[in-house]
Amino acid sequence: MTARRRLMNLGKRIVLGSAAAATLLAGWLVAGQPARAIPEAPTEAPPGALVTKIVYVGKRYAEPPPLSLLDKILSDEGAQGARLAIKENNMTGRLVEQHFELIEVVAGEKEDVVPKVKAQLDEGHGLIVADLEPADLLAVADLAEAKGAVLFNVRSSSDELRQEQCRSNVFHIIPNWAMRADALAQYLIWKKWRRWLVVYGTTPGDKDYVAAIRRAAQKFGAKIVDERPYEFDAGSRRTDSGHQQIQTQMPLLTQGAPEYDVIFAADVGEAFGDYLMFRTYEPRPVVGSQGLQAVAWHRSFEQYAGTQLQNRFEKQAKRVMTERDFTAWLGVRVVGEAVTRSAKNTSADVKAYILSKDFEVAGFKGVGLTFRTWDHQMRQPVLLSGPRALVSISPQDGFLHQKYLTDTLGFDEPETKCRFSK
Repeated sequence: MTARRRLMNLGKRIVLGSAAAATLLAGWLVAGQPARAIPEAPTEAPPGALVTKIVYVGKRYAEPPPLSLLDKILSDEGAQGARLAIKENNMTGRLVEQHFELIEVVAGEKEDVVPKVKAQLDEGHGLIVADLEPADLLAVADLAEAKGAVLFNVRSSSDELRQEQCRSNVFHIIPNWAMRADALAQYLIWKKWRRWLVVYGTTPGDKDYVAAIRRAAQKFGAKIVDERPYEFDAGSRRTDSGHQQIQTQMPLLTQGAPEYDVIFAADVGEAFGDYLMFRTYEPRPVVGSQGLQAVAWHRSFEQYAGTQLQNRFEKQAKRVMTERDFTAWLGVRVVGEAVTRSAKNTSADVKAYILSKDFEVAGFKGVGLTFRTWDHQMRQPVLLSGPRALVSISPQDGFLHQKYLTDTLGFDEPETKCRFSK
């Protein structure tokens, strides 16, 4: 079989998850020889092209500074991922006379983001990547003008948004707390680490994560031996005495607990979780919001061509790709995939296509990613990563499902509380 025929057969099977891969393949098919350098994506729509406008909506929420000086405060998190995805959409779009444009709308900390989104909806821009906290996301989704829009949640892991507060016009790219807790629970059960000491903070996110941890323990047969709130004033390791204060706090926090295999931390606000490692009364692993974490993306991930995505992002942004960068990238890629495949770009057409059996998008995780029809959560493998290296990927071997293995993570259809209003 000739190299050209082999490539044509490959082209019939390939999923256009990477615009660069699609363009590279096209170069082979046209020339019948090694492809030359991939051309830059067009910045302006060619004559006659189908133009699709995607709105990235964000807000500059007040966030605590990182615990470590290694982690810099980012002002463009999320937006950079969306910008990269638009370039990749256009690299594919140029082959099929389509063009994609990104409209960035970012509200200040004290601003109301709703009027800004309403203005975009009034302009007919109904494809929205929403980098918003739950209250703002729901306020936007409940706008009368947003009834026919499609919003992609790329920021909030709130289980409530997938349960009682679900909306038919909202699709969730980022994994929820239930998926994260289940992903870790499967690995802990596989390791036979069934006894968990839960340590949690006091923020709403901490409480949501604790609820997901309890649910995962019951679901997979683990035992929570004790739950302990973090009630100290967090010290600062950026001061002369901060590390000494922390070195005293953590043994006191974890002393006297029943025998346990791991500490499951729920510290979404990053107030104390990093301090648990190497400082507990008993030498035990830390998992959860710190230590071994369940994430959609991590800078250490290299499999399934993840390195190529990381490299493209770093070339553009001059920094590593964060989880929110990845979910924003994936939200824009979902639109690109739907429009490229269906050749239709209205909100109604995009929604219908991404809920159809024909849709899947590649996210550099080895399988095509799809949406659950019952709560609009994207089903996807979840990475289990330490601070500097990938440890595993869930679902774990042995955890089976009659349809999708990824539906062992989070809320399956029989247990959902989501009821979409018409």
